[in-house]
Amino acid sequence: MPLVVKTDGLLAVDPEQMSYLEGLDVEFVDKECLTEEALIEACSQADAILALREPFTERVFKELEKCRVISRFGVGLDSIDVPAATRAGIRVTNVPDSNIDEVSTHALAMILGLLRKLKTFDRAVRAGRWDSLADGAGIRRLNQLTLGIIGFGRVGREVARKANPFGCSIAAYDPYLTPETIRSQGVAPMALEEIVKSADILSLHIPLTPETANLLSAERISRMKPGSFVVNVSRGGLVDEDALCAALLSGHLAGAGIDTVAREPMPPNHCLRQFDDNVFLSPHAAHFSRSSYAEVRSKAFADVARVLRGEEPIYPVNQLE
Repeated sequence: MPLVVKTDGLLAVDPEQMSYLEGLDVEFVDKECLTEEALIEACSQADAILALREPFTERVFKELEKCRVISRFGVGLDSIDVPAATRAGIRVTNVPDSNIDEVSTHALAMILGLLRKLKTFDRAVRAGRWDSLADGAGIRRLNQLTLGIIGFGRVGREVARKANPFGCSIAAYDPYLTPETIRSQGVAPMALEEIVKSADILSLHIPLTPETANLLSAERISRMKPGSFVVNVSRGGLVDEDALCAALLSGHLAGAGIDTVAREPMPPNHCLRQFDDNVFLSPHAAHFSRSSYAEVRSKAFADVARVLRGEEPIYPVNQLE
């Protein structure tokens, strides 16, 4: 009997997801495994694994004697050593398209809230200060600004599409796309250093990889336009958070919208907690809605079922020889 182990201990499983395993006669185990040791203990005999945030390292893959597939709830793969999985003969799948609408909307909501100083005005009204228009000093029209998008994949393109009616100039950097491909979306292609220097709002939509770690470094933050904004709804490790806080404190940056940080949950002493009106924080929630939550679970289960039936997954990450 094939063994399927769900290792995150966080996402609920509904009958809809379990229905994908019907007819396969599997044993299903739902157990939280947040360390290498726990994963090895629970999954050494697993035929399939459903994962979220757990450390699937080369050490873990070497101990998975029967595993055929590991399916991740979501798009990010920074917790899975994909080359090690490939060497171990294990298929890796993810769900790259379940929350495009949610993440792009979340990014745009942060951008609009920052530009319109919504937290500042909200605080003033709640304090009984209705005559508080002076608190909005510095507000600028979005149609006079440049939105720079780093990473022009599914989410980055949707951010551009949703931002376009507001009339802002939109530029994008993506090393995997030709300038012609970016222009075909009505967006100006720019090199990384150019977009960092010219954008009034810099929105990050790239995965965390060894190449993108600390992409927005202290040096690059120092080259951003004075009074500009950073929005990150991708991965915390993309940004030097100490440098970001220093730039906010000095006034070099006007604000930031941050959904994810390098260490989660955010530590109580994290420097971003000191900012109020000009920083939006959310708990790695950009992906979330009832619809996306159900879709990501169902698609992950569906690909596990396909591999166990000897079929190709819908969302393969790696290819086996």
